This record gives sequence, structure tokens and C-alpha cells, in this order.
Amino acid sequence: MKCSQKGFIMALLLHAMTGWSHTQAATLTLQVTSASGTGIEDAVVYLMPGKPPGRPVQTPTARIDQINKEFVPLVSVVQTGTRISFPNKDNIRHHVYSFSAAKKFEIKLYADTPSKPILFDTAGYVVMGCNIHDHMIAHLLVVDTPYFAKTDANGMLRIADVPPGDYSLIAWYYMRPDRNALVMPLSLKADMTQAISIRTRSSD
Repeated sequence: MKCSQKGFIMALLLHAMTGWSHTQAATLTLQVTSASGTGIEDAVVYLMPGKPPGRPVQTPTARIDQINKEFVPLVSVVQTGTRISFPNKDNIRHHVYSFSAAKKFEIKLYADTPSKPILFDTAGYVVMGCNIHDHMIAHLLVVDTPYFAKTDANGMLRIADVPPGDYSLIAWYYMRPDRNALVMPLSLKADMTQAISIRTRSSD
């Protein structure tokens, strides 16, 4: 479900924080819903630990395709330091660019896949477009944590391999990118089972 901006409400339901393994890592299952209880697609939830989680040993990679004059996926979330490729699967050329403060870049008219992926090394919100096809828009959230996920069509997501500790849980929605829909503290402990239901209304 794509929720309109006006009167936007995001609710987070944290179900059964269990599944602790011998390595003491948890899997969180969450649902993001509208005021009517319908799942919201393409919302992002991420956990910021109390201390920096550190960079991955290997440089993470991702991709955002162009298919039928659309960016696929519409919304992406990656960890800071990720390199993203932009394959063009159409039989016409595209010109991908962004003027966002978190990342300014330009890939001029091209076909196939550019040889050099773009490095996203600053956390923040990045809006991308095509200089040839004005209706083409993509949304990217770059976060300083490896603990993140994006909701499916039912508003569900899973964040796996989360170690015990204190976190800030942050929910973000691309139709309200100017503010976080929800920020809350979260403390995870080994052998913990907890359910939290929180609803917040963003002001207009």
C-alpha cells in the first residue's frame, strides 16, 4: 500500500523478538501499518546501536535497475559505504542523476551497465531521477548501520542477526522524507521475548 502524505500515521508492531542463536543474535519481525491497519509497503526500519557497529569487511554492493522507464526498486536502503550499480535494461538510453546533499552524481546517457558503480559514503536521503524521462524517480536511504530492512506489500519486514544491546529504532517512509515517522529506544537482551505496539502520528 502506498500511503498518502496527508494525515500519515505509522504504527510499528514488534512481534516475538525471539530466535536467539548460540551466537546471541536475534531476528526481529515487524509490521508497519496505516491508521486503518493496512500494511504500508516500502517503509524502512533500521536500528542504530549505542556504539558504532563498524564497517563490513567486504565492500557491500547493491543495484537499482531501469526497466520499462522505471527505477526498480522504487525504494532502496543500504549501509554507508555501499557501491550501487545502475543497469539499464531498456532498449533506450537513460541519464541517471541526483542533486541530493547526501550524494550528488551523474551518469550521462548510457545503455547496458556503467563500468563503475557509484559509492554512497554519506548517510542520508538520496532522490534520483533520469534527465531524459522526468517521471522516473527513485528513493534511497543510506544508513550508518547494518541492521535495516524494507517492508513488503503487507507491511512486514525482518531484521536478522541483531546482537544484544541498546538501540534507537527508527522508521522512515519515502513519502515523508523530511522527518522520521518514529524514533524509539530499544534494548535487546539474550533470551528475551517482548512485544511492543506503538503508534505515532506525524504532524502536517
